[in-house]
Order: sequence, then C-alpha cells, then structure tokens
Amino acid sequence: MRKVAYLWKVMVVSAIFVSLYIFWTHSLNPGNLLIISAAALGVSYLFVEKSNLPALTLKKVMYSIAYVGYLFMAIIRSTLDVARRVVQKEIPLNPGIVKVKTRLKSKAGRMILANSITLTPGTLSVDVQGNDYFIHWIDVTAVDEEEATKEIVAGFEKYLEVIFG
Repeated sequence: MRKVAYLWKVMVVSAIFVSLYIFWTHSLNPGNLLIISAAALGVSYLFVEKSNLPALTLKKVMYSIAYVGYLFMAIIRSTLDVARRVVQKEIPLNPGIVKVKTRLKSKAGRMILANSITLTPGTLSVDVQGNDYFIHWIDVTAVDEEEATKEIVAGFEKYLEVIFG
C-alpha cells in the first residue's frame, strides 16, 4: 500500500510539473509534452521522498493553488514597489538585513518559504539557522523580529503550514 501511495505522489508531482510547463510555454506540441513528461516523471521519482509521505488531501491541494496565487500577487506587488522606487528622482531605500522566525517544521516547507522570499523582488533570503531566517530587505520598515516576521513571512506561512504541516 505504501508503494502505491508513493507512486501516486510521483504521478501528482509529475502532473504539476507538466502543467506548469504548459502554462509557461503555451505549447501542446506532442513531442515536447512527451519529453517533458518523461523528465518530470524521472525527477519526481528521484526527489519525492519515499518515507514519511504526508497525506495528499483536497485541503492541501486547494491551499497549494491558493499559495501559488498569493505568491504571484506578492511578486507583482513587490515588483511594482521596486519599479516605483527606481523611477523616482531620489531612490528611497533603507536596505538592511533583518532576522525573522518561522513556525514551519517541514524541510520542504522551510525551503519553499526561503525560495518564495527570494522570488519576491526587494527581499533575499541570505541565511537560515534553525527557525531563524536572515533576509536582506530593500526597505527595512521593521527592525523588530516579530514585526519583520509579520511583514515578510506571515503571509507565506499561512498557506505553507497547511500544505506541509
């Protein structure tokens, strides 16, 4: 039964990879789809963990979809903020490195959090030490760890906690 659950997760992850490929390329070329499907299966088979697989539930799938939407909107908001700063006569910057905390326990969730922060223009994950993340922020508006955590991490964590536990 465990092997079936593992193979099911490999198939789901592969389907997500292929869907993302189609979304980004707008290509339904059969040759390309065959190659990307084979590559997605191979990568999924190698990197989906066989032990301690979390249950795949409808709630987690829905939160994953919502997370992608949230991340997309965070990227758009941050991109517009950085663009606004660049076109001003005097660039309003207050750069610095802030320490934030995460409540996430799963390695995958923590890795996705760090990457999501880095994908958002104006922030960059510099280092991770246990539950502490050190983030370079283009405009430090909160030096207090709790406030910085609210501003940078809380929105992402709300979804990742449900998805990864």
